[in-house]
Order: sequence, then structure tokens, then C-alpha cells
Amino acid sequence: MRRLIVAAGLVGLLGCGSGPQWTPTPCPACPPAGAAPADSSATAEGAPTLEEAEAFMAEVDVELKKRFVERERAGWVQSNFITEDTQEMAAETEQAAMEYLKVTIAAASRFDSLTEQMPPRLRRQFHLLKLAGVLPAPKDSQKTAELAKLVSDMQARYGKGKYCPEKGGPLHKELARDAKNAEALACKPGEGGVDLGVLSKLLAESRNEPALREAWVGWRTISPPMRKDYARYAELGNEGAQAIGFDDLGTLWRSGYDMPPEAFRAEAERLFGQVKPFYEELHCYVRAQLQKKYGKELVQDGAPIPAHLLGNMWSQTWSNVYDLVEPFPGKGNADVTKALVKAGYDEIKMVKTAERFFTSIGLDPLPKTFWERSLFKKPQDREVVCHASAWDVHYNDDLRIKMCIQITGEELNVVHHELGHDYYFHYYYKEPVLFQQGANDGFHEAIGDAIALSITPGYLEKIGLGKKGAGGEEADVNYLMKMALDKVAFLPFGKLIDQWRWDVFAGKIPPASFNKGWWDLRTKYQGIAPPVPRSEADFDPGAKYHVPANVPYIRYFLAFIYQFQFQRALCKAAGHEGPLHTCSIYENEAAGAKLKALLQMGASQPWQDALAAMSGERQADAGAMLEYFAPLRGWLKKQVAGQKCGW
Repeated sequence: MRRLIVAAGLVGLLGCGSGPQWTPTPCPACPPAGAAPADSSATAEGAPTLEEAEAFMAEVDVELKKRFVERERAGWVQSNFITEDTQEMAAETEQAAMEYLKVTIAAASRFDSLTEQMPPRLRRQFHLLKLAGVLPAPKDSQKTAELAKLVSDMQARYGKGKYCPEKGGPLHKELARDAKNAEALACKPGEGGVDLGVLSKLLAESRNEPALREAWVGWRTISPPMRKDYARYAELGNEGAQAIGFDDLGTLWRSGYDMPPEAFRAEAERLFGQVKPFYEELHCYVRAQLQKKYGKELVQDGAPIPAHLLGNMWSQTWSNVYDLVEPFPGKGNADVTKALVKAGYDEIKMVKTAERFFTSIGLDPLPKTFWERSLFKKPQDREVVCHASAWDVHYNDDLRIKMCIQITGEELNVVHHELGHDYYFHYYYKEPVLFQQGANDGFHEAIGDAIALSITPGYLEKIGLGKKGAGGEEADVNYLMKMALDKVAFLPFGKLIDQWRWDVFAGKIPPASFNKGWWDLRTKYQGIAPPVPRSEADFDPGAKYHVPANVPYIRYFLAFIYQFQFQRALCKAAGHEGPLHTCSIYENEAAGAKLKALLQMGASQPWQDALAAMSGERQADAGAMLEYFAPLRGWLKKQVAGQKCGW
């Protein structure tokens, strides 16, 4: 998703563009560095009043929305047309907006003494304003310009990343089997090559270990040039955070969860602790199955799993190796990808199917402009950022998605997820701009994922993509295994990315130990290891989009916890009886009404209140996830009994 503004911050920076012609000049509406908002009551003398505070925030709402819109327009163009010019323009708009936020947050401090007297909604707007910049501007405007350019350059480098395989090598031979790769393979080292999509497809589908290893290493050749830039970005980001009263950038990011930042760190650890035993059982079982395929020399007992063998460029989800670990071969699981192809699905039909799910539970159809302005298919004539994202470019129901859709079962889930963001935008867009976001950023990610939990075998059968009458205990274990390879396997990865960044920002992981700190955490939490030795000449964090793009990541960890609580609550509203994993809320308007009530709240209330509105609970609880996977966990315990688990 692209547009998330407060709680844990923006995806990207806050931008202020210069209009539809995209001329590379500073935003004329943005105030100069050090200036308060034009005509702001914050310039008034004497003790502030509530009336002045309300007038100030009303003006900020108007001006901030203008800047958010300009930022989104610039961001949309940059993501869809990666050129030197769009990078430069995006950097300039980022700088202008950071300057605006810097002086506006400073001006808002005049009203700090009134905080306890403010009505709850006004008090919350002032609170969210202080958190509105996920990358706040340093005091020095030249440093602000430098910071904006660093992030723009790192994101563009990632988006244009390619690897040229060694001719005659295992990866080259493997990729040459597909004629579509011929042009990319006619590359020279450092000049062109295959992109992330091609490499990811190979990691997902191939079982050629040398080719997998080269693909894994090859993608990571794009990131070492970012290393120096990232160190400087962290330094300047900390300066900006300190300028508005935070210890460092990580403290700012952790302050968007309606609890003290250190309490939030402990909360993340508590939630992971609830699911850690289950993850370790899954890890133990998967390692044993991979050992059968690749041998004990490569996959050793009681050791971390080599990262390139798990079917994903970052080992963040493992469902692509399902064929190697399937508990009961052939039982129950439909090949959704094959069914989509057989049914003649294209990119538009994929999205129409997801939209139909939302309308079936009583939510509105997507606006006409969505179909006119979205990007569904990778263009052949230009570089784009294919990472799936959802947008409301003008903050007025201008809904879009940007996605290079593949006709696969996995991508069908992703489309449902991205539309979850768009429906959240749709139901809160009339709120003040600081409330136009999720109750926290984890909520925004969880909505679409909770909907995707309803893509059950029963739902797939209803829409013609599943097997009729498929079911039974063995089929259920297979289904839950495939789900767990995505949902449970992801949890430590979802937690550790920001843990690494928090420690970088706090100075606990210095630049000289960036890669060591990264792999220490990945081994500790995930139980994986790199397939070849890594050193500080590498910068493996930069090979994950969210790091160079400045996207806080703990939201995804939270979302994977919240979505099961949401599912449990929605299924209860739907009157579902039976195991939680069999519930689909498709065509149930009672569940849709429950969902709509949460969506309409946006960020107008603390996330605990929003969670209570959905579930009746005020604390995040991984127990719903454990309930969902209970049949699989019972089976897993038997499989790993007597094995040397852990690493």
C-alpha cells in the first residue's frame, strides 16, 4: 500500500508538488524554512485559547491536504515512470513538504498547554500532527534537501534493479529455458539483466539449488551502493526526529500506537512470544522436508535453514515450497492458479472478482475512476515500481491500485488485500485529513488480509475456482499448512525488519555492523542463514523494498495478528458455526456492516477503541491465530515429536 500517513507514518515522505506540468521548481504554496503557516493563529501573541487552537487545526487540515495530494500525484508519476526527471521532482516535492511539516509542528507546540482542555478529536489531531512525518525534516534546509534526495535515489535504484547472470552458469541455463528471458539474458555485467520479477519466479518454481543460490546472491548485488546512503539517511532522519522532541527516528515510529514507545516494543515481543512455539514447530517440520529434497549436507539437523531454499527472495513466506512439504499429497487443495488460467482470467477479471467480494457484503462498488486510472499490468515501454500498492491520490475517493498483476492464486489474494486498503480510504475520506488513515497502520494492512482469509475452499468453489465437495480432516490440514507457510512463517520476518532499523537509529547497530546486525536478527528470530558467507561489503537490508523506500514494516507483523482477531469477530457477526478456518463472510451483509463501522472510524479514535468496535476486545491477541490453526498445530506436534527442533 502507498498512502498511509500517521500512526507509524508515510509510505515514502510527505510531498508537495508543483502542479500538473511537473516543472522542477519548489512548491510555491509551501512556506520558507522556519516560517509558520500563512496567517496562522500560531503567530498570535499572548496565551493561546481553544478557539485559536481550533482555527489553527482547521487551517492545517486544508493546507496539509493540499500537500498530501501534491505528494501523491508526484509519487504516482515517479512510481509509474522511473526516470531521472521524476526522481528529481519527487525529491524536490518531498523536501518542500518536510519543510512545511517542520514549521507547522513547531507552530503547533504553542498549544501544548491546552492539551488537557481540548475536546478529544481536536486533541487527537494535534497528537497525530506531530507524528505526521515518518521522516521529519532536519533543522538545516540543505540537509532536508539531501535527505529527500537520498530516499528518492535509493527507491529508484531498487525499482531499476537488475542482475546479469553469468553466461553458461546455472541461473543463465535455467532462465534460458523461457524464450521471454532472451533479451534480458543478452546483458553485460552491470548493464541490464533480469529483474526482481524474473528472479522471484525462479525462486518460487525452480528446485535447481545452484540456480537458486545465484538468483538469491544476484539480487543482492543491487544494494551495496545504497549502504553509504542509508547510513547518511539514518543520521539525517535522527536529526529530524530530535528536532521535534524524539530520541531518534525509531522512537518516533513507535510513538504512533497509542502507548509509550518502549511499551510498544514490549507489546511486539509479547505478541511474538504467543506464536513463537508454533513457528518453531513449523520451522522444524519444513526443515525436515527440505532435508529430504536437498540432503543433510545442505540442510542440517538443528541448524538454520538456508535462505534460498524457501521459495521467496527474502524467505518471508514459504508457500512456494508447499509441494515439498504437503502433508497429504493431493488431498483437497485446488490449484487456484491453474483454475484461473483455465477460466480465462486476465488482470481486470482478477480485480473484478475481488471487488465482487466487497460488494457481496454490502460495501459500495469502486468508482469509475478506479478502472480508468489504476495500473494493472506491467508496461513494456518503461520502468515502473511493480510492488503492489493502493492509493487515494486526491484524498477524495480517487481510488487506484498500482500492480503488475500475475494470474496466480497468490496474486488473487494480493488483489483482495490492496482493495482492502482502497475500501478503507473510501469509507473515511470525508474525515479531517489527519484521521484519513487506519486506527494504526497495522489495521490498514489487516483489513484486506482479513478479507483474504475468507478465500476458503468453499468460497473458491462458489466462484468456480475450487473443487466441489473437497474437504475432510486431511484436506483441512493441507489447507492450513499452505496458509501457515504464508501467515505463520512471516511473523518473525515482519517483526525483525523494524527491530533492525530501531537499533540502527538508536546506534545499537552502527554502520560498520549493518549486515552482521541484520543476519544476527534473521537467524535469531527466523532460524535462517545466508547460502553464502556475507560481509560488511554487502548491504542485504537494502535488497528488501521497504528499507530503501523508508516504509515502516512492523505494521505487517501487527496485521498478521489483527487479521485473525478481525476474522473471528466478523465470523461471529456472520453467525458462523464450526472451525474458524472454514468461515467465509462472502455474501454476508451482517459481517459487512461490522466491517464498515470500523472503516468509517479511520484514525479518529485510538486503535484500542477501533478494535473494541470490531471485536469487543481492547488488547491485541494472537490467540485468534492459534485458534484458526489449531487442527494443523495438533498434527505438527506429532510430526516433530522426537526431532531436534530449534537452531
